[in-house]
Amino acid sequence: MKEIVVIGGGFAGVEAAWQVARAGINVRLFEMRPVQQTPAHRTDKLAEIVCSNSLKSDEPGSASYLLKEELRRGDSLVMEAAKATRVPAGAALAVDRHKFAEYITEKIEQHPRIQLVREEVTRIPEDEIAIIATGPLSSEALTTEIMKLTGSDQLYFYDAIAPIVAEDSVDTTIAFKAARYGKGGDDYLNCPFDREQYQRFYDALVEANSVPLQRFEETRWFESCLPIEELARRGVDTLRFGPMKPVGLPDPRTGREAYAVVQLRQENLMADAYSLVGFQNHLRYGEQAKVLRLIPGLEQAEFLQYGQIHRNTYICSPRVLGATMQMRRLPDIFFAGQITGVEGYVESVAMGWLAGINAARLASGQNLVEAPPATAIGSLARYVSHTEVKNFQPVNITFALLQPLTQNQREQQKTRLQRKRDRRNLQVELALKEWDTWLQEIEFQTAPLLAGAK
Repeated sequence: MKEIVVIGGGFAGVEAAWQVARAGINVRLFEMRPVQQTPAHRTDKLAEIVCSNSLKSDEPGSASYLLKEELRRGDSLVMEAAKATRVPAGAALAVDRHKFAEYITEKIEQHPRIQLVREEVTRIPEDEIAIIATGPLSSEALTTEIMKLTGSDQLYFYDAIAPIVAEDSVDTTIAFKAARYGKGGDDYLNCPFDREQYQRFYDALVEANSVPLQRFEETRWFESCLPIEELARRGVDTLRFGPMKPVGLPDPRTGREAYAVVQLRQENLMADAYSLVGFQNHLRYGEQAKVLRLIPGLEQAEFLQYGQIHRNTYICSPRVLGATMQMRRLPDIFFAGQITGVEGYVESVAMGWLAGINAARLASGQNLVEAPPATAIGSLARYVSHTEVKNFQPVNITFALLQPLTQNQREQQKTRLQRKRDRRNLQVELALKEWDTWLQEIEFQTAPLLAGAK
């Protein structure tokens, strides 16, 4: 039976390697750190989180929850690690980034069928089944190889990292603990603004100096992760209706909603560090300190990490990939993770999960499988493999991607579908039912292989 090569030890790579190993097949997982570092990573740990420590909403009935639940039911390593290292974050699933990476690294290193290789891969393996999961920060050498492999110019967008402050440097006579609308308990620190404070902050933000981008490169911001200063330039109230919206967060000092609010989310289990939610930026460090200390409660803030900017690379997947994550032209090559054109931690994990499942099936002589179109993973796979090339941009999981309810389903459940929330809940319920059935089918097919591998 063939051994499988996985290139990249990020979210998608570790998930792909784990699923291959679960199928009883040996895998070599290549991670170039610490031999070769990236502009954003700081450690040598696998699945290191470099941006927000939130894996987004885990509220039942949401598209984000559906994606996580599908992975949990599929025995995802990343979801297992997230559960073990979870920190309070209201309805969101947030993790202690250091413990999370340590958990996954230990699991991978201890698995008898996974060989972790610490070296940079500069050429795509020939005559081997390989999963390319190098993420948005692929090395220059490998990016060149990927461009040759896919037969098209590289695509890219810029992504940014939010600042982190020390908890004991936040003025809690001003900042108050609460979650929006009380969901999840008092999981966030909230810094309230009045109109004058907001205007002063806004003026300083739009006038602050940014780090210049590389020469000759066009700026392609990803809309779901715009730098705070780019949002501000769209209008004085843009922030108040975006990351600084005050709704659902009454100030306990007044009993009323503030003019604007900055939320801080717990970063680790010790609760001694908090990140500024939605405050990714690419301002110069000195400018960040000056501007962010205009936030009420952060006047004396100690910054453990400033916002940063880095370029994310992804391929034009609809040209080259099938919904199995397999290349159409080169069937021994799979792609996984953010490089396929999905955006978000869990979305990347999902593509790694699917690539790992199918690479293992290819190695064992089984037919490859496509996830059901009514499910979250199936919807993402369909998007990256079948959307129009001209309009292809990175995407998060949303209900807009999911297969809509059929007329028959609507008729059968019409008493439940009076509200949008009810329709969403029904979509999730039906998707999970279809997912469970599909999982049972593919695991039944894999059972003889697993028995023979023991």
